[in-house]
Amino acid sequence: MSLDFIKSFTLAGGEWVIYFLMGCSVLAVAVIIERAVLLTREERRFRNLREGILKHLNSDQGPSSPKAAETAGIAAQLDSVVKTVRRHPGSANRILEAGLSSLDRGRSSVEDSVVAAGLDERRYLETRLLVLGTLGNNAPFIGLFGTVLGVIRAFHDLAQHSTAAGPEVVMRGLSEALIATAVGLFVAIPCVISYNYFQKKVQNLLSGTESLSRMILSRVLAAEAAQFKHKS
Repeated sequence: MSLDFIKSFTLAGGEWVIYFLMGCSVLAVAVIIERAVLLTREERRFRNLREGILKHLNSDQGPSSPKAAETAGIAAQLDSVVKTVRRHPGSANRILEAGLSSLDRGRSSVEDSVVAAGLDERRYLETRLLVLGTLGNNAPFIGLFGTVLGVIRAFHDLAQHSTAAGPEVVMRGLSEALIATAVGLFVAIPCVISYNYFQKKVQNLLSGTESLSRMILSRVLAAEAAQFKHKS
């Protein structure tokens, strides 16, 4: 790469940087809308699933005999929970189904299945958030790069004009150069806010699902303990 090419590139100014940042802003808006729709839908599905599970876990089912009620009642609750989980779609459903499918293999297997499914769903829920994080971190620097190019061009133009018109040319060039920094910040700020907001939504969804899985697991252990107690 020759020095003449570098000079030509730097003297071209920073207008192309502004257009590039405008394209990035369109991409960021598309990602924000897509993730907002998806995470809002997943939150609604999780709330419906949670209400259904808690309704069955807090219900009092079973025969009137104390020992039979302790065993059969919990079993009936768990059966209703399984049906509720299978009836509701979404990320929380897939995580809980992974745990429920491992009930016959013991507690550690259930916990491992829930963790593994949670990691898979995290990748799904955080898809394209990398775009927002990258733009949020780098758009100000891209804008600053455009400003530097604009300043270089402004001083080059100053050298090409007479002394009387020089200051006016520099001021106009500097004002145009600073637009790139402003556009960079304009792109970065919404990206950073959206990224943090969506990350919090993902964390709340996954932690809420984990809480539900532990509640279900505690009922399973209670059913096993009651069954053992009833046999003895």
